[in-house]
Amino acid sequence: MPTILIVDDEPRIRDLIRGYLEYDHFTCKEASDGSAALATLGQGGIDLVILDVMMPFVDGLTCLSQMRSRGIQTPVIMLTAKAEEYDKLAGLEGGADDYVVKPFSPRELVARVKAVLNRTMPGQQTAGSVFQFGGLVVDKASHSVKVDGQEASLTPKEFDLLVFLMENKGIALSRERILQKVWNYDYYGEDRTVDTHIKMLRSHLGRYREAIATVWGVGYKFEPSAVEQV
Repeated sequence: MPTILIVDDEPRIRDLIRGYLEYDHFTCKEASDGSAALATLGQGGIDLVILDVMMPFVDGLTCLSQMRSRGIQTPVIMLTAKAEEYDKLAGLEGGADDYVVKPFSPRELVARVKAVLNRTMPGQQTAGSVFQFGGLVVDKASHSVKVDGQEASLTPKEFDLLVFLMENKGIALSRERILQKVWNYDYYGEDRTVDTHIKMLRSHLGRYREAIATVWGVGYKFEPSAVEQV
C-alpha cells in the first residue's frame, strides 16, 4: 500500500489522520515540522505528503518550496487553519496538489488522498498513451513531458491538467468542468484555482504555452494550431 507522510506539529492531529489512513490500509510516517519532513523525504519511499502550513521551525510553505527546489515531486495535500485566498494560492503556486482547511472531516481527507494517488501513482497511468504536437511530447505511461527535446518538470496536478486539455483538443472547457475532471471529485474550489494552475503550466511549455488558449467567458482549450507558425 502507498506510504503517507503526515506533517503536523500537533500530535493529536497526526494521531487522528493516521488512525483513519491506517483503517484504509495505508502505511503512515510522521514528522512534527518541515525540517523533519524533508529528512524523511530524503530517505525515499513516500508516495504522498499531508503537510500542515502553520508549524514552528520550518513551516509548510517553506517545506514545500524546498521540496520542489530539490526536485522532490511527491504529491502534497496542504492543511491550513486559514481560509483566506492567499493561503490557498500560495500553496497551489508552490506546487501543492490540493489543500484542506481545518477543521476538516478525516473521511474527506482520506478521499482526497485516494483521489490524488489515483492520478499520480505509476500503476494508475494508462500505458502506451503518447500525445505529440510538434516538439511537445506527453507520455502518460512514463508521466513525462518534453518540450523541443528538453524534459519539463511538471507537478502531478499540472501533468493531469495538460493531459486533460490535450485529450480534449479544440474543445472549450469551462473551469467547472476542469475542476471536476482534473481534481477527480466534487471539488469545492474556485475559478482562481484553475487559473493559477494554467499559469504555472504555461510557464513550463516554452513556445507551446500559446497552445493553451483562453476562451473568454468560458475557460480554456488546447489549440496546437496556435503555435504551428512559431
